[in-house]
Amino acid sequence: MSTLTALLSVSDKTGLVEFAQGLHQLGVRILSTGGTARLLTEAGIPATEVSDVTQFPEILDGRVKTLHPSIHGGILAKRDDATHQQTLKDHDIQPIDLVVVNLYPFQQTVAATDCTLAHAIENIDIGGPAMVRAAAKNHGNDQGGVTVVVDPADYPEVLEALQHHNQTSYALRLRLATKAYGHTAAYDGAISNYLSALAEPAPAPAEVPERQQWPHTLTLQMQRSQSLRYGENPHQEASFYRDLQPAAAGLLGRYEQLQGKELSYNNIADADAAWECVRSLTQPACVIVKHANPCGVALGANSTEAYQRAFQTDSTSAFGGIIAFNSPVDASTVEALNQQFVEVLLAPEYSPEALQMLAQKKNMRVLRLPLGDGHNDFELKRVGGGWLAQTPDTHADNQALFEVVTQRQPTPEQMNDLLFAWTVAKFVKSNAIVFCRDNMTVGIGAGQMSRVDSARIAALKADNAGLGLQRSAVASDAFFPFRDGLDVVAEAGATAVIQPGGSIRDDEVIAAANERDIVMVFTKTRHFRH
Repeated sequence: MSTLTALLSVSDKTGLVEFAQGLHQLGVRILSTGGTARLLTEAGIPATEVSDVTQFPEILDGRVKTLHPSIHGGILAKRDDATHQQTLKDHDIQPIDLVVVNLYPFQQTVAATDCTLAHAIENIDIGGPAMVRAAAKNHGNDQGGVTVVVDPADYPEVLEALQHHNQTSYALRLRLATKAYGHTAAYDGAISNYLSALAEPAPAPAEVPERQQWPHTLTLQMQRSQSLRYGENPHQEASFYRDLQPAAAGLLGRYEQLQGKELSYNNIADADAAWECVRSLTQPACVIVKHANPCGVALGANSTEAYQRAFQTDSTSAFGGIIAFNSPVDASTVEALNQQFVEVLLAPEYSPEALQMLAQKKNMRVLRLPLGDGHNDFELKRVGGGWLAQTPDTHADNQALFEVVTQRQPTPEQMNDLLFAWTVAKFVKSNAIVFCRDNMTVGIGAGQMSRVDSARIAALKADNAGLGLQRSAVASDAFFPFRDGLDVVAEAGATAVIQPGGSIRDDEVIAAANERDIVMVFTKTRHFRH
């Protein structure tokens, strides 16, 4: 049985020593370079320097070390090609069976606020991608090939295959080669995104360059996390893709499914809507979402009280809804949830008793994910033949800029309700009208072509739920274009309104508010959600 040769040269050294020890115990000959070779030597693992194989020293400050026929010939020679094998013999080149390489941390480098253009360029790996691509290309067939490893998470599987069979299977090599091409594609994409976002004029190498919001060429890399039950409809296929970089704390991509059926496309879309809304509230809160819109939102002393209050807003729509909490769920909360059918439940934590009770509801999808203030760099929407891209609506409204435009001034209680209603309206599809009272939604109108229709629907839903709108506060996600919408909410019982303002008929709307002796506050910011 021939001796295998592995080339180890990594930037991310997680788990490398243990992996190399396993290879050494199997009699694998190890080649290495630079810092990786020093690490292995210090750990007592024999490693041959690449320069000893090439008989040529590293030059140009390490820019050239593995770009040599003795290395790439050993990687690229086909195992089942007699001519290739004879060429290796003629030039005294040893085959390289395992290439373990990951690349300079370019993204982490350019994320530093003091990173100059020259430093960024110096952290563009050349030899690493060349070896990875060469090894991936020569992953071979059933007769043998090169195994390429770019992710430390794959070390155990590779080591197990070598321990049991002294080689890796074709299926494993193909899968790892596919992963390797994704790794180099993401790497080149990150470089392209960085360079094409540099602002004009061209920066000097020693400068920390200014960067535009949008690169001229935008490259995205995502990894399929799971196949979904179906898309928006059962005849559509769907998958969920996560960003290659781990999601920041607070984003839905960090979810862990604890139980329940497979998630569907709509489940994830609605779960994201519920989670984004509930994590924007600081007190214990519950958000119930149906078809991407909140149908009930409330604060409470704890999760149970918050849920009970949110459920009152629209108990009919809550059936089959997505329910999100921003505080731990305990047994009493689960008991309260028994009054309705729940598709998906989200919370930062669950008590052991709550999990035991939820386990009896085997079909309920239960997700756990950490709170946090992370957000995506941008949002994308597919359109025919292209994409729309925008920054997320993470705008923090400055209350110092709010303007009370009516004769009547808000009481502290009214202002509290207005702010709560304004927060909720941000997560309701436009045109959005949200009635609130005492930190609880009492009527929501969403997604209508006319703002006055949204106002009428919100009032109708409140009436159907038996929730009077007297003393309520109302938020409108964009300005009232006419006084008719304001008249509807005032007639329903609202005594305070918050809206962006900015209509050419603002004077008419303000006059209507004064006529009805209600409070109106302008925020100067709109929050459309399409």
